Amino acid sequence: MTSPRRRTRQVVVGRPPGPSVAVGGDAPVSVQSMTTTKTADVDATLTQIYALAAAGCDIVRCTCNEEAAAEGLAQIVPRSPVPIIADIHFQYRLALAAMEAGVQGLRLNPGNIRKPAHIKAVAQEAKDRGLPIRIGVNAGSLDPDIAEAHGGITPEALVASAQRELAYFAEIGFDDVKISVKASNVALMIDAYRLLADTVDHPLHLGVTEAGPPPAGLVKSTAGIGTLLAEGIGDTIRYSLTADPVEEARAGRTLLEALGLRERKGLDLIACPSCGRAEVDVIKVANDAMAALGDRNIPLQVAVMGCVVNGPGEAREADLGIAAGRGKGHLFVKGQVVRVVPEADMVDALVATAEQIMEDGIDAVIARADVGAAAEAEATRVELLATQGVDANHADEKIEKIRELAGE
Repeated sequence: MTSPRRRTRQVVVGRPPGPSVAVGGDAPVSVQSMTTTKTADVDATLTQIYALAAAGCDIVRCTCNEEAAAEGLAQIVPRSPVPIIADIHFQYRLALAAMEAGVQGLRLNPGNIRKPAHIKAVAQEAKDRGLPIRIGVNAGSLDPDIAEAHGGITPEALVASAQRELAYFAEIGFDDVKISVKASNVALMIDAYRLLADTVDHPLHLGVTEAGPPPAGLVKSTAGIGTLLAEGIGDTIRYSLTADPVEEARAGRTLLEALGLRERKGLDLIACPSCGRAEVDVIKVANDAMAALGDRNIPLQVAVMGCVVNGPGEAREADLGIAAGRGKGHLFVKGQVVRVVPEADMVDALVATAEQIMEDGIDAVIARADVGAAAEAEATRVELLATQGVDANHADEKIEKIRELAGE
């Protein structure tokens, strides 16, 4: 069970009539990612931004590490479907250039731009333009003075870095701020965000930096981000993977949907683990179904089950599913078998039925169930039970061994 969401101030990235996303306060937790193209390559960057938006990304960050990148942003921002954040490295002047290009926000790393005059110059310009800034503290680039003062790279050191940047902003009356305290060490990241949440009321951007490639990167990111979200901490998230950034957006969106923090936008495909009763190659069918349905933005939960003995019952909460049995696919909606198709047509039947549900609704599709479909599925189920037995996965043998071990 998740904790109540932490209440924070709210910042708004972007301004209507252009793309606009609220962060913090009562706004939904948003998903972010970062392009991997050269920002100066406008067409390639826009192509990636649109792919990210289609995958559920709400805000996209682009590097602004050179003048050509700032020039590219000037062409990208007006054509982007989502707000664009400029990622600033070491040159504060590029932050000024990015704002001039029209970006909807900035990310500054306190470990990279350290001169107070430069920091305040950027904050003043952001204040004048009404743009938010994310203070992006990173354990890998922490100011050595702060690290030394706090005995190394500790949660206290990361939070102190953010607080020092906030103090500079406060000197010019700027507080339109989001904060992140990222680390590649998951435990350090979690403790730092917990401390930060107890220290400030600004919205927090969650992430495990340099998490690496999937699957390990997905596990690390989910462990860190998911733990904090379950505690009510976090207002916007980014998976930092060594992978196509579209994977980051999909992972972020999936996590929020799984925690009930965002409504399901796209396909939620579930599949059984292919037990001893499986009548088909479940992995192949699931992959084929994902390929056929994944890009259609159909907000349904679809189940691919290996056999009709248990499939429709185990996945009865799914909007739609298919279960194999004796060379056929038994199509079910909310656990009710509505159609039986040849095994080769299983994926096509899933697609067609998903589209029917989106057009007519679940009740209408159930009402149009083929006569005899449920009876045929039941007959197949009984036949499989007779031939496979009730213990197709040899659980009894395992139970006996467990009892032997437990009795030693």
